[in-house]
Amino acid sequence: MSTTFAELRSTPIATAAVIVAAGGAATILGAYFFQYVIGLKPCPLCLEQRFAYYFAIPLALMALLGASFGASRRVLIGALVVIAAIMLWNAGLGGYHAGVEWKWWEGPRDCTGDISSFGNAGDLLRQMQTTSLVRCDEIPWSFLGLSLAGYNALISLVLAIVAGWGALTAFRQPGAAEGA
Repeated sequence: MSTTFAELRSTPIATAAVIVAAGGAATILGAYFFQYVIGLKPCPLCLEQRFAYYFAIPLALMALLGASFGASRRVLIGALVVIAAIMLWNAGLGGYHAGVEWKWWEGPRDCTGDISSFGNAGDLLRQMQTTSLVRCDEIPWSFLGLSLAGYNALISLVLAIVAGWGALTAFRQPGAAEGA
């Protein structure tokens, strides 16, 4: 077991990139499964949380490719720092969405507001086009007390920690200061 951990520590950029890419891909595929197979329509906040994965997965794959072909360590470390920041932001967004679902605070008006009134007649068409029928403040599915937004917050936090670990470990390795 210690040999395996030592091997992971010897290539932290590649290790972190693989974990982020695989974990992110599994998360997005899970979201698509719930949407297209189970039939749970995503709300606007659900869709917004997917953007972090759309950026982090390709960036992690590029970092892995760069690590395989000898790209600058500074660039690769920078990519992991960006991934960590993106996923940390997404963990916050997932936590915010979970709080909206649990009614701890109000969510955006376009997915939690009152849809019984569309305002004045001149603005009716625009209001109807921008009002979501899938509400952000309802929990369509949960497991062990966590909704999909809650699981997204946890997964995003773990992926942020993994990317941060990869960047920090690679930075502390000998030769990192020169950017070799």
